[in-house]
Amino acid sequence: MTKTPTELAEEVREQVKDRKSYLGVIDRLNKASVDKHWEAYADIPWDDPDFAVDPDDPRWILGEVDRLGRTEWYRSQPPEVQARIGLWRVATAMKIGLQFENLLKRGLLNYAYRLPNGRPEFRYVYHEITEECHHGMMFQEFVNRTGLPIRGMPRALTAIAQAAPWIPVVDTELFFVFVLGGEDPIDHVQRKTLKGGHVKHPLERTIMKIHIAEEARHISFARHYLRHRVPGLGRGRRGIIGLTGPLILGLMARIMLSPPGPMIRHFGIPRDVVREAYKDGAHRDEISDSVGKVRDLLHELGLITPANRWLWKALGIWDEPKARRGTTSPARRRAGPAAGAAGQEPVS
Repeated sequence: MTKTPTELAEEVREQVKDRKSYLGVIDRLNKASVDKHWEAYADIPWDDPDFAVDPDDPRWILGEVDRLGRTEWYRSQPPEVQARIGLWRVATAMKIGLQFENLLKRGLLNYAYRLPNGRPEFRYVYHEITEECHHGMMFQEFVNRTGLPIRGMPRALTAIAQAAPWIPVVDTELFFVFVLGGEDPIDHVQRKTLKGGHVKHPLERTIMKIHIAEEARHISFARHYLRHRVPGLGRGRRGIIGLTGPLILGLMARIMLSPPGPMIRHFGIPRDVVREAYKDGAHRDEISDSVGKVRDLLHELGLITPANRWLWKALGIWDEPKARRGTTSPARRRAGPAAGAAGQEPVS
């Protein structure tokens, strides 16, 4: 029998009641950060000729994993144009990544500033900040070596995003939802890309492996923090996170996975090609899948309810929680078992 969100939340509350397991996680993460970490300018051979960034290198050409790379327009371009578009995509992802991590570091510092003496989270947060500093350096160094005019986030969004570091001053739990909203989608894409053998250049592959390894710790901390804290929140705080969470996740996933406007204009990519690559149902499924782990976590914590599920659906990031999924495709699950001409979604 399927458990209700309230029953799941109570189950989680029982799991974290004694704090022992939560403190054990922090101890293991601290030890892992000491035992295995990377430095941007010590562990990446930037000056190795094999790691040189040549915009015309065919190893930057987009593969099938990127939806633009599947279009006839892209495949009809000269190899050097295909390579430069592919490099632009990689560099933009890294620029957005370092911009997000800039916001993240400032937010973590605001969170740590207010922690009382003796709080175990303090040490791990500083480990994470240190690692994120090295991520920012390696991302920016990569962008610099491309020689491309990479901007990252749109200017309007950059201005709005400056509020993010102050979220933990108001609501720490919401801040860690924001953290997962930025980290989980790119982690999902990087793991999928690396596992599929789509990363051909050794510099990109090295940076990606370092980022995946350390982000696994950061994601683990955020998830365990939410599991530890959310069950004890009052109805009002839970309601705010339940409504704000999907907005954050929907926005962050689209920023990470959608093509950058400057690239479209620079290479004169036709609008119908962009629509073909990024506006269909399969792309929406990719966006939804990229936030799947966070969505399952918020459901586990009882933060997805009939009162806010409509928002997940409206943003195109809804799917049945993992425990309730069958073996059908994401699109079929969202349509429901009786999907036909009416296209109705199941009431749940």
